[in-house]
Amino acid sequence: MPMMMAVTFTRSGRLYYLDPGEHRPRVGDRVLFPTSTSPEVCEVVWGPERVDDEIGGLPVCAGIASDDDVRRDEENRRRRAEIQVAAQRLIREQRLPMKVSAVDWADVGHESGRPTATVYFTAGGRVDFRQLVRDLATTLDCKVQLTQLTPRDDARVKGGIGSCGRDTCCSTFLVDFDAVTVRMARDQDLPANPMKISGACGRLMCCLKYEHPLYQEAINNWPADGDTVETPEGPGRVVGRNVPSETLVVRLAANGKTSVCPVASTCGSRRSYESRGAAPGDSPG
Repeated sequence: MPMMMAVTFTRSGRLYYLDPGEHRPRVGDRVLFPTSTSPEVCEVVWGPERVDDEIGGLPVCAGIASDDDVRRDEENRRRRAEIQVAAQRLIREQRLPMKVSAVDWADVGHESGRPTATVYFTAGGRVDFRQLVRDLATTLDCKVQLTQLTPRDDARVKGGIGSCGRDTCCSTFLVDFDAVTVRMARDQDLPANPMKISGACGRLMCCLKYEHPLYQEAINNWPADGDTVETPEGPGRVVGRNVPSETLVVRLAANGKTSVCPVASTCGSRRSYESRGAAPGDSPG
């Protein structure tokens, strides 16, 4: 069976997956991640483990980072910080409506044979940065590229904490950004207030997309609010539901008290399910 490990370039940053190849690093070790220019130093956060045969096509670890590799990585980090300061200074001087999000630095291996600085920025619209590129190239004595980021890509680069209290999904494990709609928020009984359903990027939260199938299944197969169900404590009417925990809140007919019951332990009435177009045999329990 093949093996896989997870690495990161920044502490608490996004995870990338590698095939360890012939190497067996431990958590905390520095290894080399293959890139289009030259191997980059990263840290192992999840040691090599055997995985299913279905997982393939992962980049192969280029080796254990040597002391020279670590020193070069530290120098590149220092260089990136200097480039960011220089770019921010020139942007202020030229009064350009843009903000620097991140900087990438490739000191070797570029097609032009020159070191290359890539400056990632955000802006409200199109920006004429031709003079900025020329001034940066002169100041830094290297090839300069500027790349504009979308709000979601900017949030991925910078990272942050979501409303759930955890690191943002885009900066940890999400690979692609799928379309997210307000309908997904409605299906999950979330308020229409943009402040409640927007992420750090100002767009609808990505988690609305990959959690939506769970709520769709609940809408199609669970008793709806107001349906009469049988519970281990007696019959009652559904007044709420919690999809992540797969429970229903039922107001009992006998005493008017509410009871939280697992969906699997309840059984809805035949009429309530047929009114929503579901077969009686599809009801939970």
